[in-house]
Amino acid sequence: MAEQPASDKITFESRSITNFRNRLVGGGARPNFFEVNITIPPSVNKFADVDTDMRFMIKAAEIPAANLGNIPIPFRGRVLPVAGDRTFDPWTVTVINDTSFNIRDAMEQWSNSINDLQFDGGITNPAGYQTDAFVTQLGRVNDNKGTLSDGEDSMQQIRQYKFFGIYPSVVSSIPLDYGSTDAIEEFQVTFNYIYWTVMKGKNIVGSS
Repeated sequence: MAEQPASDKITFESRSITNFRNRLVGGGARPNFFEVNITIPPSVNKFADVDTDMRFMIKAAEIPAANLGNIPIPFRGRVLPVAGDRTFDPWTVTVINDTSFNIRDAMEQWSNSINDLQFDGGITNPAGYQTDAFVTQLGRVNDNKGTLSDGEDSMQQIRQYKFFGIYPSVVSSIPLDYGSTDAIEEFQVTFNYIYWTVMKGKNIVGSS
């Protein structure tokens, strides 16, 4: 067995809480600092501000998983695992519903344009109903280097994932209940997509 390099030897000093602190870049990424942007296709008769609404009203989302299949190949009493095909899990967001039903209406129209509720028809060309979406991990640093010439402050963007060919496969129900108090309606939308890519951090213009 190869000897461990002297620089990698474990000591109390090298594994101290202060060294851990120094390794925790940016104080750690925060799951509540994110933003979702979903492009609504032209076939949807949307309100003008639905794109902006989604930046605020999508309260939960996911950074996508990276999945590789497995091909087990038997060999003389052992199994050699070989990487198989890549698969992509459906992507789900949770939406806060306000009294305009703006986002809900857009998602229902989008779903209906793919397969009509009454006549079982719809857009047959996938390019006509599939669009792009982004989920962005935001940072908490006020970075003046990203300030634009017109004086707008920028937000720190740590990482961004782009979904290609996305469309809603499920627009969930909204439970209604006389006994529900101190609550605001929410619903989930589950999307299928072709693939995703990841982009490194940069600065994005803050919207408020």
